[in-house]
Amino acid sequence: MFEMTPNLDKTKNEPLYIQLYHYIKKEIQNGGIEAGTRLPSKRKLSAHLGISQNTIDAAYQQLSSEGYVESKLRKGIFVNKLEEDIVPLSSWNLPYTKKRAVEEKVKIDFNHGKIDLEHFPFMTWKKLTLDSLYDEERQLLLNGDPQGEPRLREEIAKYLFQSRGVLCSPDQIIIGAGTQYLVGLLCLLIGRDHIYSMEDPGFHRIRTVLKDQGVPLEHIPLDDQGIDISQLRKRKADIVYVTPSHQFPNGYVMPITRRMELLKWAEEKSGYIIEDDYDGEFRYIGKPIPSLQGLDSHGRVIYLGTFSKSLIPSIRISYMILPPDLACRYHDGFYSYKQTVSRLTQHTLYQFIKDGHWERHLNKMRNLYRRKHHVLISAIEKTFHDQAVIIGSKSGLHILLEICNQMSEQELLQTASRNQVKVYPTSVYYENKDSSSGVLLGYGGLTETEIEEGIKLLKDAWFN
Repeated sequence: MFEMTPNLDKTKNEPLYIQLYHYIKKEIQNGGIEAGTRLPSKRKLSAHLGISQNTIDAAYQQLSSEGYVESKLRKGIFVNKLEEDIVPLSSWNLPYTKKRAVEEKVKIDFNHGKIDLEHFPFMTWKKLTLDSLYDEERQLLLNGDPQGEPRLREEIAKYLFQSRGVLCSPDQIIIGAGTQYLVGLLCLLIGRDHIYSMEDPGFHRIRTVLKDQGVPLEHIPLDDQGIDISQLRKRKADIVYVTPSHQFPNGYVMPITRRMELLKWAEEKSGYIIEDDYDGEFRYIGKPIPSLQGLDSHGRVIYLGTFSKSLIPSIRISYMILPPDLACRYHDGFYSYKQTVSRLTQHTLYQFIKDGHWERHLNKMRNLYRRKHHVLISAIEKTFHDQAVIIGSKSGLHILLEICNQMSEQELLQTASRNQVKVYPTSVYYENKDSSSGVLLGYGGLTETEIEEGIKLLKDAWFN
């Protein structure tokens, strides 16, 4: 094994995995790590550098998604050969910001984390934020309720009952800065003496949280209706994390029969279902299916929601609805944890919902995303015909696209990049699969013209 000597600084704001990623990428570009070289295993490099295997895994995944390395089944991770015309960035006499712009050359970015900002009501949000700073609201400058602002929790409870059939009181709602934070808190509430499980493929950021929490974790395969209950029953897990309204990343919508099966499993196990309804507001085909939480009569479902997709990602307001027993456990043992979301932001959102702005904005965005969704599906069908298969097209702000051209995932990413289009890998969401022939396309942050142009560029990249 060749020697890696990155200068990793734990005191820097930049995460360790980013520092390691930059070091390996630079070595590959400069020829310090030659094409065909097998990178050290995560276990060996973890012991060598004194950092976690998760940190190394994150760095390797980033390198893989950009095409610098490739994972080969049961063999390891190997450095890819770069194109001859790629010049190491370290040899350029350019400021860092210009280097990034030249390096990426992205014209169309199908990023599933972006939303349409052109239609966000900036003036309304600004006014409500300023209103929060008036003298009569000066208490908002002090620490608030650890559980979240009571008036905001009341509005969330009313909205969820009307829109998703969720049954809860404001006392069951915990507000927090992002779903990852709330899942971490949930692990403390439930305890580490349980066996957790999740969908495979599934949301990699939640997988990371569960692994970092040190809980036993099982990965359950899917069928075309979502998580495979027969496989779940064969495992010892009594906690399961699912995304039933729009399975991430495959996009399946779990039918009512499967939901009832899952609820029966939780009742028999005396376990819990963690239902992540991350973009349940956006459904384009068929009638909305009730949430698992609304169907639950035995207190077995923990419901997670967020405003990241439906409002703006940077607002960092997510919420968790606990069944009564866990809500009591939270109040008894975890009420000393301070709230992680600004009171000013919570109050602005409360006013936004109470005054009717939220409902109007959501209706407008549903129509907007429905049009974009139609443009995307039509463009793919018209351009690719039978050369691609669309997966998960009924809801949400992304789809999966299986490409019928024998290219590997890395080849799909690299050839798209050469046409200045950025698409995203799906292998990162699997625990038990190294690669795939599909890519993930998000469309929320693109215009209809950009969507159509991007699909044409992808066809040229993959079939010409």
